Amino acid sequence: MMYKIKLTELATQMIKSVEATARTQIIRKIEQLKEEPALMGKPLLGPLKGFRTVRAAGQRYRIVYRVEDTQVVVIVVAVGIRKSGDKKDIYELMKKLVNTGIVEKDG
Repeated sequence: MMYKIKLTELATQMIKSVEATARTQIIRKIEQLKEEPALMGKPLLGPLKGFRTVRAAGQRYRIVYRVEDTQVVVIVVAVGIRKSGDKKDIYELMKKLVNTGIVEKDG
């Protein structure tokens, strides 16, 4: 079954801010999410439970997404660089976005 891909406005802005070569690789990886999105990447835990993540662009970037099986949709929520321990880390940013209500966990 093929899933439809939806990008949030935030994810679209984040992708546009990435340099061209990495952007192409990220878009290619997002396209791959159409098939078996629940088997790609891994589920996130803690405050980001309900989201999944997959690596892209040479393992440096992360695509954060949510799978809605009932609607057969993959919603790409955010894209960013993994910088463990840095406040600009994609997961740290996602926690802030969820805590402030900018990004909703379930729809």
